[in-house]
Amino acid sequence: MTIASDLTEYDINDFLKQKNLLVINPKKKNGLILIKTYYAEFAGPGAIVGGCFDQDLREVIPVGKLSLIPPLNPSERQRAYLIRRQWVRLIKQITDNPIPRERAQVILNQFEHWFDAKTANQVPDEIFALIVGVLPETIIRARDLVNRL
Repeated sequence: MTIASDLTEYDINDFLKQKNLLVINPKKKNGLILIKTYYAEFAGPGAIVGGCFDQDLREVIPVGKLSLIPPLNPSERQRAYLIRRQWVRLIKQITDNPIPRERAQVILNQFEHWFDAKTANQVPDEIFALIVGVLPETIIRARDLVNRL
């Protein structure tokens, strides 16, 4: 069973706040940006969302054509938790860079690689800034640099 991709951000947010567990369809280029109190996370294909890990969720932003599926058994759920952890580690590698400009550039490049330039451009500067811990102006400058090249 696939959860309809035409759910609104409010519907998804409400569904996840009820501690429901869903897996971002690993067969599609899609994901969720999970806005928390002080930061944002990206959960990409194959990652689990909801449950106790996303109780402090403020908002969600779908990326790509979102497709969510429930884990069918404990094995699928465990695999999805491992994939969520991999996405967290990947973002951590980006944020470990002490140079904010480079963090901004890498997250923009990664989103263009994972999706495409059009999809990456739809993500607000403030949201990318929350993901990699920079000021929104740093993201704006990084985007301007890309557009000049």
